[in-house]
Amino acid sequence: MELKLANVREKESDGFQDRVVGINRVAKVVKGGRRFSFSALVVVGDGKSKVGFGVGKAGEVPDAIKKASEQAKKSLIDVSHVDGTLPFEVDGKFGSSKVRMYPAKSGKGIIAGGAVRIIVELSGLQDIVCKVHGSKNSHNVVRATIDGLKQLMTIEEYAVHRGVSSNELQQKKHVGKEDKLK
Repeated sequence: MELKLANVREKESDGFQDRVVGINRVAKVVKGGRRFSFSALVVVGDGKSKVGFGVGKAGEVPDAIKKASEQAKKSLIDVSHVDGTLPFEVDGKFGSSKVRMYPAKSGKGIIAGGAVRIIVELSGLQDIVCKVHGSKNSHNVVRATIDGLKQLMTIEEYAVHRGVSSNELQQKKHVGKEDKLK
């Protein structure tokens, strides 16, 4: 049995929002019968550029959500975006889940479903198109989405990574386009 609380929001004083992606009831069979506990998957973000996720387990639902939220704040990543969308197309993978994320024109909005939409909203992206392939398990989809967002970098960060200036990269990029036109 799976309980869904996709739109539960908590606003905290430190500027982060918590969103519950899913809650599962887990049963452990012991000598006297079954022992029930709850597992919560929570995504935390500031709505600008930071996002993270966490999983918490406890005997009661509020305790599981609290543990997951604390773990999510420890695993925050910084998401690079340009004018509210992705700098380039990216694929995130985890297990048998694959999330393809595409940049979108301004005003298109967030076209994504389920767990991906929650992460994208909390990361501050406003225009994006996403498609989930393979397993639709929310735990795997969240991890695949975070994997894709970790791969993002701006042109300045990419230039530093390659050891050249961003002007050189942009000149090479434009030269390549002109050569194709001739």
